[in-house]
Amino acid sequence: MGSDRQYGQRGAGTQDADTAENRKPQSDEARSAFTPPQGVPRPPSPDGEHPTSEFAIPQGLATELTAPETESSAFVPPAGVTTSANQTTGGFPAFTPPNGIPMVRLTKNSPWQDRMRTMLRMPISERPTPAERTDPQDDTGPAVPRVLDLTLRIAELLLAGGEGAEDVEAAMLGVAHAYGLHRCEPTVTFTLLSVSYQPSLVDDPVTASRTVRRRGTDYNRLAAVFRLVDDITSQDDFTLEEAYRRLAEIRRNRHPYPGWALTVAAGGLAGAASMLVGGAWPVFFAAAIGAMLGDRLAWLASGRGLPEFYQFVVAAMPPAAMGIALSLMGAGLQSSAVITGGLFALIPGRALVASVQDGLTGYYITAAARLLEVGYLIVGIVCGVLTVLYGGLQLNAKLNPEAALVGQPEPVTQILAAMLLALTFCILLQQERHTVLFATLNGGVAWVVYGALADTAQVPPVAATTVAAGLVGLFGQLLSRYRYASALPYVTAAIGPLLPGSATYFGLLALAQGNLDRGIPHLTQAAALALAIAIGVNLGGEAARLFLKIPGSGDDPSGRRAAKRTRGF
Repeated sequence: MGSDRQYGQRGAGTQDADTAENRKPQSDEARSAFTPPQGVPRPPSPDGEHPTSEFAIPQGLATELTAPETESSAFVPPAGVTTSANQTTGGFPAFTPPNGIPMVRLTKNSPWQDRMRTMLRMPISERPTPAERTDPQDDTGPAVPRVLDLTLRIAELLLAGGEGAEDVEAAMLGVAHAYGLHRCEPTVTFTLLSVSYQPSLVDDPVTASRTVRRRGTDYNRLAAVFRLVDDITSQDDFTLEEAYRRLAEIRRNRHPYPGWALTVAAGGLAGAASMLVGGAWPVFFAAAIGAMLGDRLAWLASGRGLPEFYQFVVAAMPPAAMGIALSLMGAGLQSSAVITGGLFALIPGRALVASVQDGLTGYYITAAARLLEVGYLIVGIVCGVLTVLYGGLQLNAKLNPEAALVGQPEPVTQILAAMLLALTFCILLQQERHTVLFATLNGGVAWVVYGALADTAQVPPVAATTVAAGLVGLFGQLLSRYRYASALPYVTAAIGPLLPGSATYFGLLALAQGNLDRGIPHLTQAAALALAIAIGVNLGGEAARLFLKIPGSGDDPSGRRAAKRTRGF
């Protein structure tokens, strides 16, 4: 009895303690939020050690039997989404096709400019991998520093010779790609060349640069560099040593024409230009003498180390002085035609065409720099001519702005004069002899087209100049593709007859006489004609590329990427 009573008291005390303990609130660590409260039966434990996923379908819910899903690419369009064959996003397919994007293969039967320009507009990941080309005595791979150095030296000759920025970049990419450097990014500005090569995504890039400090007009050397790039990109066994040897020979080559021939060509160009604007044979010789004196003074200033601006100033003075002298003599000769002929020999048409071409192809920094250079050179010509014209007006020289336009045009004489102008321009540009005939004929065709439109059909001069320059660019591009050479030798000299020499002179004369109302429209027309020439040449070249097959595009014409980098937004 006693023990039972003690047990009952002890049990009652324990029960009271348990009740008090249950009343105390438990902390979050002591109690799980998913523990069922007291009085609620616990759910049965799962049979297996691995619990069922929460995404499993509960018991009692019916499901439809579906066919097992076949394994496919993660880039295949989802079910229910349809895309057209030509649907693109940013120039690429909206979805990667299941079989992948076809690999681009560039045939070596097309000019290297087209092949490299096509690759230049591709992302690096889509460019075809170059074939391995290593020295048989050295199997360690391409010598990256030597390849980059060769690339920059070739690009320097092209840019210094007046080649467009796009073709310079294409040549850089072609040389680097030919020697196994496929992850290259060339960059061209007006005076700086750089190329960057990254072996892989985890390696540091290797960058080299070169500054172009001197520029010279030598299309013979330019053609030799084009042949060198063509051999490098088309021949798999063309070694680095052979490329360096050819490059050294190109640098050592002398100009094809001596200095006295260049001076005579400058005189012939000025004389032919004076006959285009209505001059006679005495005017031809007067303009030729003035241009030759200006050329010799420019060479003297160059030998003294004067900048090119002052060379153009002194070169523009003798033709203007010759025209003033004829006017003071009262010999009845057309002094305006003499001064106009001298201006034809000085207007930088080559640099103007290159600047507009760079701007139209998306190289805006280089285009702005080239255009600024053209502006400085034209200002130098203006300073030289205006200085002489002011002196002539003080001496009461009778300068008639319309004297060069008196009389009926003589088509045969003017066509021969245009061809002579193009011929002498070829000599000044140091072209190869086998290109002179084609450039001369191209210049004659340009003048025939311009005369037929402007004189016969009464088409405005700007529109007629654009059409004629477009044909020059078209024929020049076709000839360059036929000969796998640069288009500049066939184009630059041919646009000589179209240069705005007379409009420039009339504007300067009106400014010298203080007649701004007449001078500004003439200068504006000269600027419009110059831009029409540049745009027409570029348009003709693009028309040739538009209708010819582009390597790597296959049968789909939409595969050709445009040269423009932006869309205006």
